[in-house]
Amino acid sequence: MSKGQLQWIIPDGYIPPTSSGQLESHESICVLNLSGEEVTVTVNAFFEDREPILGMTATVGGQRTHHIRTAHLNVEGKYIPKGVPYAMEVTGSAPIFVQYSRLDSTQAENALMSVMAFPVKE
Repeated sequence: MSKGQLQWIIPDGYIPPTSSGQLESHESICVLNLSGEEVTVTVNAFFEDREPILGMTATVGGQRTHHIRTAHLNVEGKYIPKGVPYAMEVTGSAPIFVQYSRLDSTQAENALMSVMAFPVKE
């Protein structure tokens, strides 16, 4: 039996548009791959008022983890915009685990939030 799931949902994405101090506001998805083989991770972003951005990819080595900054993901020159609410579907070419984190440093009192993504069971 494989560990992890192929599909994960993150309903609340938001890249803070500004930063204060030394730390940059950002969000990341942390992907854990327990298999021995490299996994391709595909991220699809969905918005309230615009077309989705589909097919952004990253790779995670076998028995490795990869922290993927969502602001760095792109496909055909399309990036997830800062300051715009969105949601993500994260899929793996093999079962994975996905955690979501956001650092909001828009004010001096930084806020860090981290949660497990919702696993879609087969």
